Amino acid sequence: MAQEFYKKIYSLSEGYVILYQALRSMPSMARSQRRNELSHQFIERIMLAVTEVNGCAVCSYGHTKMALEQGMTSEEIQKLLTGATDGIPDDEVKAILFAQHYADTRGHPSAAAWQQIVDTYGTSRALGILGATRAIMFGNAYGIPLSAFGNRLRGKPIKKTSLPYELAMILSIIVFLPIAVVHALIAGLLRVPIIQGT
Repeated sequence: MAQEFYKKIYSLSEGYVILYQALRSMPSMARSQRRNELSHQFIERIMLAVTEVNGCAVCSYGHTKMALEQGMTSEEIQKLLTGATDGIPDDEVKAILFAQHYADTRGHPSAAAWQQIVDTYGTSRALGILGATRAIMFGNAYGIPLSAFGNRLRGKPIKKTSLPYELAMILSIIVFLPIAVVHALIAGLLRVPIIQGT
C-alpha cells in the first residue's frame, strides 16, 4: 500500500504554535540523544510515524533516506510509512503510538496518553520523545505546503491547497521564526510547562 500524501493541512496559526512548540521541545530531544536515552533509529521511527499521519512528501523522502543511513531496513521503513507498528522494538511501541496520536490530534494529545509516556519512559526520556515528535510536526506543517508548491510549479497542483496558502505558509516562517524564538526563550525563563502535566 503506497503512502498517501497531504493528509493534513495546517493553518498559519497552527503553524506558529507548532513552530513554538518545536523550539521549546527540541533541546530535550538533543539532551536525550546525548544521554543515550534515544537512539538515532528510535528518533527516525518517531519521525516516520508522524510523517505517515500527516502525509508530508518532502519529510517522507528525507527521513526514509536518513532511516536507511541509520541501518533501518526498507521493509521496516515501508511499514512505518503505511501506519503499521509491527516489527517495532517492544520498548519503543508506546512512544510510536503516542507520536501517531500527537499528530492525529494536531498536537493536542490527551493528558492520559502523555502520562503513559512519562510513566513508561521517565520524564527525561519522555521529553526527548516529545521533542522528536514536535520537531517532525514542524517539518510536516511547513513541508506539506512546500511540497505542494513544488508540485504546482511542475503543473500538478494539489486540490487541498491553493497558491496563496502555499506562499503564505512558506513565507510566514520569515516572520514567525524570530518571534517564536523569543516566545520560547521567555517561556523557558518563566518555567512555563513544555506540555501539560510537566
